[in-house]
Amino acid sequence: MRLLIVEDNAELSRLLATGLLAAGYAADIVGNVAEARDALRSVTYAAMILDLGLPDGDGLTVLSELRRKMDPLPVLVLTARGGLQDRVSGLRSGADDYLAKPFALEELVARLEAILRRPGQLLGSSLNLANLVYDTESRQIFIDGAPHVFSSRETSVLEILLRRQGRVVPKKNVEDHIFGLSGEVASNAVEVYVSRLRKLLAEHNARIMIHTIRGVGYMMAEAK
Repeated sequence: MRLLIVEDNAELSRLLATGLLAAGYAADIVGNVAEARDALRSVTYAAMILDLGLPDGDGLTVLSELRRKMDPLPVLVLTARGGLQDRVSGLRSGADDYLAKPFALEELVARLEAILRRPGQLLGSSLNLANLVYDTESRQIFIDGAPHVFSSRETSVLEILLRRQGRVVPKKNVEDHIFGLSGEVASNAVEVYVSRLRKLLAEHNARIMIHTIRGVGYMMAEAK
């Protein structure tokens, strides 16, 4: 699951991304309002961690723009502004939660998981298809009740296809979910990870098919 961190403190951003990766989340980092807008236009994120005091403006501007477009992206506001009125202003602007600095990483992860579990958001406790169960918290995969270990990127492909099971997922969406803004991506990278995932699912007798919709993307469905 890919997150966007909007924070101008490079050291804090690095620590956040490292901690979130350990918790099972990949993260892209941007440091100002303009970069945040560009990232949100380019990638579909599961949630955003948003600082308010940015070099080129107020983070609430980004939040307000999202909500005016009726974008339900979960947003956790992370800021040094800890006063009551600041919290009220952030929540009224559309924040899902508000965490004042300094903070404990464990609390941030717990709050993030909480807003992602709310009705209408992306994160449920598990995703199921045929004889496979994917635990979204631990990122563990169970087939016929037995645990199996897939690589991080194969798991990411599995997750996005499971979340949209029975529907076609464009190749670009799969690529963004795996790599985000991480830089140059080989043209066949998505195909490679989908092929590896297919092989793993077959090896472990998962009753699941990944269909290639030529020129469009992929669809995951129960094998008939």
